[in-house]
Formats: sequence, C-alpha cells, structure tokens
Amino acid sequence: MKVNQPVRLTMVGGGSWATALVKILSENNVSVKWWLRKKSDADHIKKFGHNPSYLSDVQINTRKVKVCTKIRDSVKDSEYIILAVPAAFIGDALTGLKPTDFVGKSVVSAIKGMIPDANQLVTDWVSEQYDVPVERMSVIAGPCHAEEVALEKKSYLTIASQNPTCAAAVADLLRCRFVQTTPVDDIYGIEYSAVMKNIIALACGITRGLGYGDNFQAVLVSNAMQEIRRFVDAVYPKHRDLSGSAYLGDLLVTAYSPFSRNRTFGTLIGRGYTIQSAQAEMNMIAEGYYAVKSIYEVNQQFGVSMPITNAVYAILYERAAPTTEMNLLTGVLM
Repeated sequence: MKVNQPVRLTMVGGGSWATALVKILSENNVSVKWWLRKKSDADHIKKFGHNPSYLSDVQINTRKVKVCTKIRDSVKDSEYIILAVPAAFIGDALTGLKPTDFVGKSVVSAIKGMIPDANQLVTDWVSEQYDVPVERMSVIAGPCHAEEVALEKKSYLTIASQNPTCAAAVADLLRCRFVQTTPVDDIYGIEYSAVMKNIIALACGITRGLGYGDNFQAVLVSNAMQEIRRFVDAVYPKHRDLSGSAYLGDLLVTAYSPFSRNRTFGTLIGRGYTIQSAQAEMNMIAEGYYAVKSIYEVNQQFGVSMPITNAVYAILYERAAPTTEMNLLTGVLM
C-alpha cells in the first residue's frame, strides 16, 4: 500500500497565531519547518515541545515540526510558505530571501494587516518583492482566535485565492477534527476586510474604555459593517456577501472577544494610556494600530465615507482626545 508523502511546509513567525496554525497543521499529513526569530524560543521548543512565549500550553509534535532560526534553511524544499508575523515586520523576517527562493512555492498570508508606509496588502507586497504569481497566493481568514484553537474549540477558517485549486489545497491542509475550512475566490475583499475589522475592534475597545455600553457597541459594529462594505466595494468592486463568516463573523469575534488584542489595545487607549504604554502593557502587536494609518491614507484616493476609521486615526495619529472623537462619532452613527 502506497503511503502519501507529507506536504512540506514552512511556518514563518513565532507568535500565538503561528503557534496555533502549527498545532492545526500537526493534525494532518504535513511536515513543518518552523522559523522563529528568537533562538531561545526555538531551543525551548526543541527541548520541551512547547512555545515558552505564546500559547505555552500547546504541545508541539516535534516529530512533525522542525524548528529553525535561519530563514533560507527553513524555506528550502518547502512546497508552501505560511507568513504569520505582524505586517510591520514581514520585511525583517524575510531578509536574506530572494525571488529564486520562492520559485515553485505557494505563499499563504495569515497576516491581518498592511505593510506600513507602502500601504500595500501583504499579498501584493510579496508578489511585488519576490515575483510570486498571484495564482500561487492565498490568505487565511477567521473568525478564529489562536487561544480557542489551543483549547481545540470548534473553529472555522476561510481560505481565499484567485486560483480555486490553490484555495482548495490550502483549505485541505488546515482542515482537521476541530477546524472547518472553506475555499473562496475573493482574496482582496477578504484581505481588506480582515485589515479593517482590526480598526473597528480598536474603536470598540476605545468606547469600552470610555465607559460606553453594549447598546452603543452594537450600533458601532453595525455601522462598521456598512463602512467596510463601502470601502471594499470602492477599492475592489466584486459581488460578495459580507454577511459571511470571513467578513461579518471575523468582525464580530474581533470586536467582542476578550482574546482580541486590538480590542484590548483600544480599551487601554480609552482608559487614558499613551500608545507607548499600551503597547508595553500588551507585549503583543495590535495590527489595527498600523492598519488605520494605511487605510486612512489609501482612502484619500477613494474618498469613501469612513467616520469610524477617521475617528480612530485622529485618536492614534493626531493625538485627538478619545472622549471628543467618540462624542463626535455618536452624532453620525445610525
């Protein structure tokens, strides 16, 4: 009887989401080379089988997962590369790689952010920097918190690619006994929605920190869905149903869950923390902090009505008072 060879895959990133994805992949016939920046974390995983810095309760199957700290070694011979580092640091993580290192490989973005200053989606940036064909690119969308994956709670992922075969293949890799996956073709709509839901989660956190209640947050989130629709339809027109789990579902879990780092970051800002002190308190990256600047600047070209995004941008980048901005926002929400 012929035994299928495991799919060879590289995971780039050592955070909670990367750790959760490694756990999911370990459930299947996949051989993972896991790149981490911190040698101490890599050595710990090799010795004890768990990540000391994130989701430390997750046991890593070291028979299927090989840890390394050299990026070129990690991608060599792999069929897939999954990127799971904050968007602001993806360039640093991939330093030393060249377009030739990506030839014949499929690249999967598990990053829900944009490249700062360049204001590019991660898929566009990777394609431009490393000549990866768009038909070999895909993105992973939620709703799915790493912490619940660690607990093996039933979760759902949407895999988007312009190439249906690519989306289906990645969906198969990530489908397991506690994760259900669905392949779709709206890669840019899902990628922009994933970026924007972090901005909305920041707004929800800010209002929570200021003492607003559930009634207001429900109005805020429903208006946010309309804001996302206006922006995504302007930037990438396509027939899509934004009530799907990859759009609305991902927004809801990020806006309401205590696991949401963007909501937590916003809550600290609403309580009066400075940006620097909030970042230090969390010890994790809130993608929405960088994303709101990118989305705000991209929208200068399109002129879409985005009062929630504008309010968060004013608070984080123009040092506007959260109380003042949210009071103004209450007058335009319906």
